[in-house]
Amino acid sequence: MKPVLLWTDGLVFLLLLAMATAVYLSGRNLQMRQQWREVFRSRLGMAAAIIVAAYLGVAVLDSLHFRPALAPTPALTGPAGNSAEIHYSPRVLSVLDLFFGELNDPTEKSYSRPFAAFAFSQESLTGPDGELVRAYPRLAYGGRHLEDPSKHLPADLLLKSLGAVGLGAGTGLAFAVVVAGLGWFFTRGRRTSWRRYMTELWRESSGLSWKTALFTFIGVCVTLAWLYQLSRWYHVFGTDKVGGDVLYHTVKSIRTGVLIGLLTTLVMLPLAITMGVSAGYFGGLIDDIIQYIYTTLNSIPGVLLIAAAVLILQVYMNNHPELFETEAARSDLRLLFLCIILGVTSWTGLCRMLRAETLKLRSLDYVEAARAFGVGNAVLLARHILPNVTHIVLISIALDFSGLVLAEAVLSYVGVGVDPSMPSWGNMINSARLELAREPAVWWPLAAAFVFMFILVLAANLYADVVRDAFDPRAALKK
Repeated sequence: MKPVLLWTDGLVFLLLLAMATAVYLSGRNLQMRQQWREVFRSRLGMAAAIIVAAYLGVAVLDSLHFRPALAPTPALTGPAGNSAEIHYSPRVLSVLDLFFGELNDPTEKSYSRPFAAFAFSQESLTGPDGELVRAYPRLAYGGRHLEDPSKHLPADLLLKSLGAVGLGAGTGLAFAVVVAGLGWFFTRGRRTSWRRYMTELWRESSGLSWKTALFTFIGVCVTLAWLYQLSRWYHVFGTDKVGGDVLYHTVKSIRTGVLIGLLTTLVMLPLAITMGVSAGYFGGLIDDIIQYIYTTLNSIPGVLLIAAAVLILQVYMNNHPELFETEAARSDLRLLFLCIILGVTSWTGLCRMLRAETLKLRSLDYVEAARAFGVGNAVLLARHILPNVTHIVLISIALDFSGLVLAEAVLSYVGVGVDPSMPSWGNMINSARLELAREPAVWWPLAAAFVFMFILVLAANLYADVVRDAFDPRAALKK
């Protein structure tokens, strides 16, 4: 195989590095450490954080791309004779695709219901007596191991579900025990026995919601094991119009949704922090210019600006196809450009809040005293202003993430979002909306996209509420 690094892949790994650096710096700061402890002391915050982390883990697995090697073909190299020349597939796969196996490609002709063994529509088939009859044909993948699906399918689903639940619960519990063992090993200097250490964890003596973390993690493992194990035998969420597995497309769409939320934030933060803090601290002409910029930008309808930018990029890509080696590279550039446009159009709200907070901070006594002692502007901003607006930045990131995920779905629905060839919940909803008018209706592609997007947005919103309560000074005063 040949490793492939797309633009968004590099930004994902850069973002992971930034998150690791932020965790390290937060651990060295006593106030930040206490605030994050407040977040994970909350049962709701702990459960939501684990669910969001599971989505992020799937997105990371789907960001490790490669091109598989094709069958070697002999190539003439000169007098020495023939040698095998390696050619690579034009299709870019990810590590996540390896788990799905043959579900990467459409395996059926058209629609089929969830957990079905027969197609959704009738076809003309040759009966046992050689006559043509109208019947539902057997699926090529779903339930193919069953001799008589009408009799054996319910029992087979039950047995495989029980096995998957047991496997997921055992895996989650074993991983939790390993993590607890590593924690005890690295804190063995406290001379605490293993039994006492586990008792303290179970009683949550440290104040963190470890039991909630354990049960949530086991629930995530059970859900993933159930989906994966049953997907090896059935189409768990049915198939779409071209016979593709809906579960596969739904899981592949996680990367798009997560990247829209994270990479847009990565683009938005430098603009918002630089502009907002500069406007509030320096004031005067700088403040007037920055206010003029974000006021003008807010006066332009965001959807029209995004649509115009995406269409300009689309025309450029159509006129220069030689710049893209694979279809994935073309789709990836459109995704990156969409993140940039969303970041450029969504930084104004955070900028206004940072400007207002900086205006308040610069008039405080300790800032005035530091300025009287001759402390430079750069030191004042780094030591006194930026640390005191961090809570606003963190709260804004947590609150904006879910809104950006929904924005991608809406933009893809109206046709100005990600590339149609890229899996996304918006594209799934756009493709499935007309099928609801069928009789009977094809509801499962829309339901699958809705459920996965709903869980991510709900978990992100709940986590944002906990972060806001922990980091907002006004909330702390109310307590």
